[in-house]
Amino acid sequence: MSAVRKSLAKVEIALRWDPSPAGTPANDLDIVAAVYAASDPHGEPVYLVHFGSRAPDGTITLTRDSRTGQGFGFDEVMTLELDRLAPELGRVVVGVVIQDAGPAAEPGRKTFGGVAGKGLRIREGYTDLATGDLEEVAYATAATVAEFVRDGAGGWALDARPRGFDADPEEFARVMGTARG
Repeated sequence: MSAVRKSLAKVEIALRWDPSPAGTPANDLDIVAAVYAASDPHGEPVYLVHFGSRAPDGTITLTRDSRTGQGFGFDEVMTLELDRLAPELGRVVVGVVIQDAGPAAEPGRKTFGGVAGKGLRIREGYTDLATGDLEEVAYATAATVAEFVRDGAGGWALDARPRGFDADPEEFARVMGTARG
């Protein structure tokens, strides 16, 4: 008997990390989502969702935000209601970026490898779709962690392969949706 998989509907991306050691700058990781038009899935995003913002139609929200990693469990949580996205939107890319990683090419630049206790969970309801710790992109200051693509029938599928970038938050917002090489 074969199983029938329904399209993804309401997905939660959750991120955790440990606070930085005493006397050092805070570890501030942020979740960001970029939404692309079905007609131009690798072009400019139609809109971005990050700290202090939400999707214009309320379908993507950052429900928990941390600037230090202090607290129990997951420190940042973003909810995506994929089943409510307008039909002209065909791709959503979600990433994680380190705020204030330091100047590029500096030996002390903060990367994911220098942030302890990282954890990422992508789930729908009580089902974990993907989990990880960002170690495969330890060299990076930003990474895409989920790509949701609408199929021909209007359903949504997930690609949860991390892809690392050496970029500050502004540059990451510009390049996170580029096609994989």
